[in-house]
Amino acid sequence: MPDVLEPQGLVVVGASAGGVEALQRLVAGLPADLPAPVLVVLHVPSTSASALPAILDRAGPLPVRHARDGDVLEAGQVLVAPPDHHLVVQDGVVVLTRGPRENGHRPAVDVLFRTAARSWAQDCLAIVLSGALDDGAAGAVTVTQRGGICLVQDPDEALYDSMPRQAAAAVGLDAGVPVAEMPARIVEWLGERHPQPRTGPSSQLSQEAAMAALDPDAMHDDDRPGTPAGYGCPDCAGSLWRIDDGPLRRFRCRVGHAWSSASLVARQSVAVESALWMALRSLEEKAALNTELAAQAKAHDRPHAAARFTDSAQDALEAAELVRRLVAETGDAIDEAPPA
Repeated sequence: MPDVLEPQGLVVVGASAGGVEALQRLVAGLPADLPAPVLVVLHVPSTSASALPAILDRAGPLPVRHARDGDVLEAGQVLVAPPDHHLVVQDGVVVLTRGPRENGHRPAVDVLFRTAARSWAQDCLAIVLSGALDDGAAGAVTVTQRGGICLVQDPDEALYDSMPRQAAAAVGLDAGVPVAEMPARIVEWLGERHPQPRTGPSSQLSQEAAMAALDPDAMHDDDRPGTPAGYGCPDCAGSLWRIDDGPLRRFRCRVGHAWSSASLVARQSVAVESALWMALRSLEEKAALNTELAAQAKAHDRPHAAARFTDSAQDALEAAELVRRLVAETGDAIDEAPPA
């Protein structure tokens, strides 16, 4: 049995829309003797099967598979977060949890980055690839605050440039890196590593990482990170707390659902549209019922009742037209909004 290589560092990678192609190119360029494990989160629907490990395993020399709860981190392996599970780093092992979603995702890039930074500090390198909105930016900030480094895909080559652009802005990077150049940058960084004591994480970082792992003490703690924001959580309707991380403002609720500003706005827009569709359906049903009742009253020679039901149906139809226009205008506003 070959000797297990002691990792010289930890590489964590996050991607979303358009990320499969970038991940294939990244893995294809990594050497077979890479002295670090690579952990990958790709945002995927919770109910779908993921073929990503098989795709990446064929792309390059490193073995790739889904992470299993309790896997020991070993150099020269690529572990992919399975659907509907956060990939949490706890020192030298990974833990799979069904903790609260972040930005509506499980697995979430920020959970991986944050927990990797907590345990590995300056020995962590985070990579943000193609994706929409700003997932990964908060985690990248945590990595750099703990002494690690962050690389982002060149936005001009990313299929969806928002995630790398937002992460670069959050950590103060002037430019992104083409994916083809990233393997060499990783190897160079690993070659420069010198063992140093890792500083302990802040209490807030420890608490947020514990919440992702569904730690009961963190869930029951009345001392929440941040300050009350006055907004409700889109996932559970609980109160949100505002957390400022350098240039980033994000939000977390009592049970741990977390949101970036851009993701919260996007989810609120979806909630508004959903509420408008419910209102439109209710008004259409009200109009249809009143029309039916008017016909019934007319058939029973009740003209006053028939007139009342007819007027009510007309009022409902006019209100429905107003809501219908609001639905269209809300959709147009969302489509035309600039990236957060």
